[in-house]
Amino acid sequence: MNAALGTAGVTLGLIACVAGAVTMVVGLRGERAALIRTGRTYAFLALAGAILATIAMERALITRDFSLEFVANNGSSRTPALFNVATMWAALEGSILLWALVLAGYTALIAHKFRARLSDPLVGWALLTMLVVGIFFFGLMLGPANPFTTVSPVPLDGPGPNPLLQNHILMAFHPPMLYLGYVGFTVPFAFAIAALVTGRVGEGWLLATRRWTLFAWGFLTVGIMLGAWWSYEVLGWGGYWAWDPVENASLLPWLTGTAYLHSVMVQERRGMLRVWNISLLCATFALTILGTFLTRSGVIDSVHAFSESDIGGWLLGFFGLIVVVSVGLVGWRGDRLRAPGSMDSPISREGSFLANNVLFAAFTFVVLLGTVFPLVVEAINGEQLSVGVPYFNRMTMPLGMLILFLMAIAPVLPWRKASQELLRVRLFWPAVAATVTVVATVVAGARGVAPVLAFGLGAFAGGAAIRQVVLASRRQGWRGVVGRTNGGMIVHLGVVMIAVGLAASQSYSSEVELRMEEGQVATVDGHTLVFEGIETREDPEKTTIAAQVRVDGQVYAPAINEYVFGGQTIGTPSVSTGLRQDVFLALLDVPEEPGDPAVIRVVIQPLVTWLWIGGGVMGLGTALAAFPGKRRRPTQPTSEPADVPDPDPEPEMVGASA
Repeated sequence: MNAALGTAGVTLGLIACVAGAVTMVVGLRGERAALIRTGRTYAFLALAGAILATIAMERALITRDFSLEFVANNGSSRTPALFNVATMWAALEGSILLWALVLAGYTALIAHKFRARLSDPLVGWALLTMLVVGIFFFGLMLGPANPFTTVSPVPLDGPGPNPLLQNHILMAFHPPMLYLGYVGFTVPFAFAIAALVTGRVGEGWLLATRRWTLFAWGFLTVGIMLGAWWSYEVLGWGGYWAWDPVENASLLPWLTGTAYLHSVMVQERRGMLRVWNISLLCATFALTILGTFLTRSGVIDSVHAFSESDIGGWLLGFFGLIVVVSVGLVGWRGDRLRAPGSMDSPISREGSFLANNVLFAAFTFVVLLGTVFPLVVEAINGEQLSVGVPYFNRMTMPLGMLILFLMAIAPVLPWRKASQELLRVRLFWPAVAATVTVVATVVAGARGVAPVLAFGLGAFAGGAAIRQVVLASRRQGWRGVVGRTNGGMIVHLGVVMIAVGLAASQSYSSEVELRMEEGQVATVDGHTLVFEGIETREDPEKTTIAAQVRVDGQVYAPAINEYVFGGQTIGTPSVSTGLRQDVFLALLDVPEEPGDPAVIRVVIQPLVTWLWIGGGVMGLGTALAAFPGKRRRPTQPTSEPADVPDPDPEPEMVGASA
């Protein structure tokens, strides 16, 4: 029954997308408004199909219907309830189903939100683009990634999901959050394609998609931070970001999306950077498809990636189609994309946004090169090449420093041109904060040019953001923190927290492996550790062997889990968390005989908690930036504004980090 319901749902979704796309094409070509409005119905039918298929899959997982091959390969009667539900996105076919569900949801939301404007060709072509993307993903589920294939004979039980994916609650939230961000970028991409097709490349389509883009970016931001937190809490090596290709796959569209959210301000205000903005949106969506290829085709070996599958060629072909169509349309509309405005001075707000684009483009290229180059080499001559952490750190660190510097400068710059006197006034207190921070960190014992510079630039950028928020709050009260101007400054504060946490934890961490007998006491960086013995717990799905370690008076339990099915052994770290530093514990080896020592890895990392706090602050800032503030200035989208002094004492900033 589950297989029949699921297949019916996928089939309904595919038929609805195909019928909707055909209807929209005929209606748009013939300028038949009634037919175009009919496309809205097909969007809701596609959503109904996706919901039906999802319900069938979750029902199969919950009822342990092992007649489905997906459940037989990934489900288990021993899997805890929460992770049993999350099993749907823990493997290839279920993750494609989740993608289709989120995409159908966004498509239906667009059809509902713009229901009064569906006869507008811009909205019509955008909805058509989303339906075409839906055809691809529903088609995958009726072809190489069918989640409702049956198996015979029906097994009595299954292995369950990968043990790494069922030992932390973040697994239930990290992938869906990423998908909300990944798939959410389909909306602005669709409107960008519609603008190119219709030739309406002015600023109207930007206003229609601004909030959709912001929410997609916010979901992706939170998803990336949850993934880093999951890695830190689960993998046992004491880190949170290893420049893994799958980690990079989520970072790449985030970088281009961040660049877009900044440069779009220039187009809204002065009609400039049109080619940049269209290209950034197309690149962002293309990179989400490339990321899907990296994680689901089996071309890379990673704890985050799925096993080898047959959909790699389809995803790569779809990625190529997106690139070709986007480049072709941009070239076709090249004359219309010429900006009516021009830059008066590089020392201006528009100049800072252009510099922002260049830095983020360079950052994206560095990460993309390090991620894809080994795959290209292996595809050409069969040689396996590894690009390690040193490459990424060496190449991205200078760019990160420049971005922090730009975060301090950009919020205080006016449009058109800035005078030296204005910069001195607006940057005085941020510069004081930076100077005091550098001196204080050096006096406190901080060493190394890179981390001290990061602390100073972080204070510089944080001071500029706080100054902006304080001034707005004085003028507008508590409403001063609402709106994209100051919501963006809250996001900047979150970025500063993350930058400081990264610099401190990577530069001043210490690691040691201790062989400790029961009752033995050790001191690591001023922390007292007492090994109090081993405890064993038997569960239906695993045996947990936990070391009882007292850290500064509180007991923690790093463990090794031996899973019954398949004989896999997975470690589970335990972390003593504090605002100043974390004590990370991982059990590496258990005593074979009573009285034998246990081997425990101890990692001391300062300010790691501020990574997670910073991610939360970025999420809060994104939410604040999505709502209109007390004052909103009408834009002058398609013509050069009058040559008058900047009327605002402080500039607008988009709700995203620099």
